[in-house]
Amino acid sequence: MTTSLRRADLLSLSNLRNDGRKPEEIRRLRVQLGPLAGEAGGSALVEMGLTMALAVVKGPMECLRRSDELPDRAILDVKVSAAPFGFGTDRRVTNANTDRRLVEAAHWLQKAMEATVLLQLHPKSRIQIHVLVLADDGGRLCAAINAATCALLDAGIPMKDFCVACTAGLDEDTTLVDLNRREESSSNGQPAVVLPCAMLPQRGTVVLAQCEARLPSTDTLHRVQAAAMDGCRAVFEILQAAVRERATTLLSARKGHASIENAFP
Repeated sequence: MTTSLRRADLLSLSNLRNDGRKPEEIRRLRVQLGPLAGEAGGSALVEMGLTMALAVVKGPMECLRRSDELPDRAILDVKVSAAPFGFGTDRRVTNANTDRRLVEAAHWLQKAMEATVLLQLHPKSRIQIHVLVLADDGGRLCAAINAATCALLDAGIPMKDFCVACTAGLDEDTTLVDLNRREESSSNGQPAVVLPCAMLPQRGTVVLAQCEARLPSTDTLHRVQAAAMDGCRAVFEILQAAVRERATTLLSARKGHASIENAFP
């Protein structure tokens, strides 16, 4: 008599997650800088697993109203929107100005970028950041932050450091890094423990850490945050390599020795 094991059983026996990753492993991360070259000051397309975000940066530019100007620094005009097909089965047309999820994501994205960009170098001006979520399989805010960081670098906006983001959470007593949509969803009527974290990796500074679930102790919070920071460092290595590759390609193309190709076939 033969017995067949389901894929979920095999993953559980191997101590793997539902998508085959180890608990401390991040999803596949792909980055393309300048996909909208010529149409914006800077742009970037970031894919974290099945989550994809496109960021566009314009500026520094003149403020729309003189009352918006700040004499000592620039202001950030941040907007997060989503494609109708980007939320899986939920295909409702969302309004970036009224949808609570998008307004909250834009707020946290602005806070993270304000802690990263050297705004004092561009007084009485504004920098526009628009992130379009093309697909959402968990980690939407982190993908938006990573895409905005790459777009700012592509636009040549001066920054203190990379601002990289990754989530962490708990599955019973196991700490997970870079959660997908299934891992972020609630189980047994209890909200899942999800902690998005954004940091400046070369400075070791956390600029964003948010957790809406109730944790049993501060030790658990520190453990989850440490896992998220490890995920941020792994993301930083990939983003840094992508930026260096982009810079090398642009320099070679300027000398006539190379051509710029699309990183997403």
